[in-house]
Amino acid sequence: MVSKLDQLFSFQQQALSLRAHRQQVLASNIANADTPNYLARDFDFSAALRQAVSGRGQDSVALTRTSPQHLPGNGESPVRLAYRQPLQASADGNTVEMDVERGQLAENSLFYEAGTTFLTHQVKSMLAAVQP
Repeated sequence: MVSKLDQLFSFQQQALSLRAHRQQVLASNIANADTPNYLARDFDFSAALRQAVSGRGQDSVALTRTSPQHLPGNGESPVRLAYRQPLQASADGNTVEMDVERGQLAENSLFYEAGTTFLTHQVKSMLAAVQP
């Protein structure tokens, strides 16, 4: 029963996880808008979701724990980040374009909210099905 639920929610979980990661990447770009020579980064959400759903994630990097008090980690990144090509070059080498970043952030936020709404309705319909 639990494995069936995992299969049911797997796609939405992966999509929301990638949306959250993309939100962090876009926020990082905005935070570095005034940093000289900072190169804006992003990833192709569609391709990353296809890879996540098919089970072809990125290779993980082994992390070394130098102290027994360190938390273990797998060093795995859900996507391969690429550098965004600027529409207009900046004098200080920074490729962050605030209009583009804000637009991408707003679009990603909208899709994240839609995903959570869909997932909420899916859970509510399952609860209604099992209640007498």
